[in-house]
Amino acid sequence: MKNLFCFIFILSSCITFAQPHADDSYILLKPDRLFDGVQMHTGWWVLVKGNHIEAAGEPGSISAPASAKIIDLKGMTLMPGLIEGHSHLFLHPYNETSWNDQVLTESRAERTARAVVHAKETLMAGFTTVRDLGTEGAAYDDVGLKKTIEKGIIPGPRMLVATRAIIATGSYGPRSEVAETVLPQGAEETDGLDGISHTVRSQIGHGADVVKIYVDYRWGLDNAAAPTFTEEEIKTAVQVAKSSGRTVAVHSGTEEGMRRAIAAGVTTIEHGDGGTPELFKLMKEKGIALCPTIAATEAISTYRGWKKSVDADPAGVKRKHYIFTEALKAGVTICMGGDVGVFPHGDNAREMVLMAEYGMKPIDVLRSATSVNAAVFGLHDLGNIKAGYLADLIAVNGNPTDDIKAVKNVGMVMKDGVIYK
Repeated sequence: MKNLFCFIFILSSCITFAQPHADDSYILLKPDRLFDGVQMHTGWWVLVKGNHIEAAGEPGSISAPASAKIIDLKGMTLMPGLIEGHSHLFLHPYNETSWNDQVLTESRAERTARAVVHAKETLMAGFTTVRDLGTEGAAYDDVGLKKTIEKGIIPGPRMLVATRAIIATGSYGPRSEVAETVLPQGAEETDGLDGISHTVRSQIGHGADVVKIYVDYRWGLDNAAAPTFTEEEIKTAVQVAKSSGRTVAVHSGTEEGMRRAIAAGVTTIEHGDGGTPELFKLMKEKGIALCPTIAATEAISTYRGWKKSVDADPAGVKRKHYIFTEALKAGVTICMGGDVGVFPHGDNAREMVLMAEYGMKPIDVLRSATSVNAAVFGLHDLGNIKAGYLADLIAVNGNPTDDIKAVKNVGMVMKDGVIYK
């Protein structure tokens, strides 16, 4: 009998970790309130059939079959699954292992194993979709991770992947003082109009959903940040990417790098620390969004010894306050994305809390992490709670429009109609 109980326990454990699949059954969700991606509604219900939303609205407007499974979400807010706009699932916090050592000393097997764990942590935190902006030396393994999740082999978020990302020759890392040493690079090097055109096409051919370009980096004199690609090179990359229906995200921390990227018509600017009122005005006019990555800036400062609320803000944090404030004033579209991987996966909502702390209204933070990110990234059936949309839904305890920290208290996670939490 004891052996039988052991067998049942082992079997149940296997079932627990196997990823289920949605069928055509109905689930009726009854939260206290519902954020639909744009507005907050009190007392609305949602009816899910299979992997899509069948109906959402006032209880009297929803006809649920008698067979529907009813889930009462007392005290909770139902929301679209959150969308992480800037992730690196193949990285882990730099205070654990430096970026250089992750790229140079961790095996691809280890990095993939970590990414599998990070994917589950991300999903359990309520982020049902991520835009993963580069494997940082792990080649095209993000494509494999994405497909493994899609096949139901492991739990994780939907993924938009950038594969290797693109950098100008000689401008990235890791580096060595020995000129003859050949080291693996954290992104794919390329040069010139023909070179960047070929590289964009190659990465798309290997499975890139989004093209990521470092338009500046710390390769100037005395390691100062400086532009890497000419305006024409960036324009060429954008033309090739957009002709295939793909978006272009650019890493930029300098004024000139941002100016070139804006002129080239990129989709999003990541970090944006070189931003000025004039540049943000141009971004607004051209419909280019900013992904500010506040959480990464603060995390790196803490790794260097900064104690928030105790020490004076370092220059990088002050700069981030400035550019975020100016971008809001200019009406620039703000994408929620924290550069998670620099800080722990599963703590993605840290960025949302900081966005509110830096001056964004909580309702706008919620929009940024749902409907805004969905629109900017071209996710046409996600980011909103509407009939016909995919059933990626989460429930958080409390009301995040009253206290944005509620987004860190996730009580339910549904992705593609399947409840994971």
